[in-house]
Order: sequence, then structure tokens, then C-alpha cells
Amino acid sequence: MNVAAVCIALLGLLIFGLGVNVSRLRGTMKIGIGYPADPSDPLHKACRAHANACEYAPTMAILMLVVAMREPGAWAAVLFIAATGARVLHAVGMLASPTLAAGHPLRLVGAAGTYLTGVGLVLAAVLSTWVS
Repeated sequence: MNVAAVCIALLGLLIFGLGVNVSRLRGTMKIGIGYPADPSDPLHKACRAHANACEYAPTMAILMLVVAMREPGAWAAVLFIAATGARVLHAVGMLASPTLAAGHPLRLVGAAGTYLTGVGLVLAAVLSTWVS
């Protein structure tokens, strides 16, 4: 449960950290609502990175909690860490990319890792209810 709690906290930190970055850029650029349509604009990238994290991180956190409550083996800790790492890689890839109109290696690895670990978490949550 400790690894799950740390990973869940890191996902929360990711969401709030990305949110602070959006607020910082809004203040600097004096843009209160929305963001420029240009996918290379820093505020555009920041808003999309934050929104994407908000779309996936809460579901992953809930799934981690469900799996962790069943007291799984060490394999679950690896899955939790991989899922958290995938979300961080995706966010870094979005922010580091010159433009969101083109793929960035970290973004692609993060997205693939999100899907793979997300499916793994779903399967672990479902299977853990049948095994108990």
C-alpha cells in the first residue's frame, strides 16, 4: 500500500504542478481564458499537458488504490511505478516538444505506457476481486 500511496501522491503532484505552470503562463502572457491555437505556443502545450494528466491520472489513482487494497504481490508495485512514470514522461514530452502538431519520443512512450499500464491496472483490479 505504501508504493500505491506514494504513486497516487505523485500523480496528484503532477496534476497540481502542471496546473501551477498553466497559471504561471497565463499570468505572464496575460491570457485569462483559453489558449492560442498554435500547437507550438507554450500556453497551448501547458494547457494540453495539464488537461491530459487530468483525464488519465485520477482513474489510474483509483485503480491503484483498488488493487493495493487487495494486498497484491511485488508485481503491483512495479505496475504502479510504471504507470506513474508513464504519466510523467507523457507530460514532460508534451512540454518539451517544439510543437504538439508532431510527436515527441517521450510523449509517445508516455502515451503507450499509459495505455499498457492502464489496461494492466484494470485487469489487476478485476482479477483481484475474483481471486479473493
